[in-house]
Amino acid sequence: MNTDTAPNKKVHQGRNIKRLREMLGIKQESLAFDLGVSQATVSDYEQKEALDEKILEKVSQALKVPVEAIKNMTDEATVNYINTFNDNANFNNYGCTFNPLDKVIELYERMIKDRDKLIEKLSKSS
Repeated sequence: MNTDTAPNKKVHQGRNIKRLREMLGIKQESLAFDLGVSQATVSDYEQKEALDEKILEKVSQALKVPVEAIKNMTDEATVNYINTFNDNANFNNYGCTFNPLDKVIELYERMIKDRDKLIEKLSKSS
């Protein structure tokens, strides 16, 4: 996927921040808290066509997206970028390398051993 903008398409960095934030389900207040600014400041960021590099870096870290996603993505590319998250969000195939039931059994057996040790210890002290 080519994320470079077409020469006649202007990228609105503030609008990209808003779209990414909304698609990720993050409220302005939450983003503002992460950035250490007010909600009104985040609203101002989202209105600006171009933002300072330092602001873009902070926002990208808070949203956990590359700076390039904010700087270069067009409307269509932004949607395609977010859809890659949804494609990988198959919770039925989470790549677990162990059987969770085995872990429960291990825990249960360890609890029984600890209980037996405690009973033995208490019976010796009486």
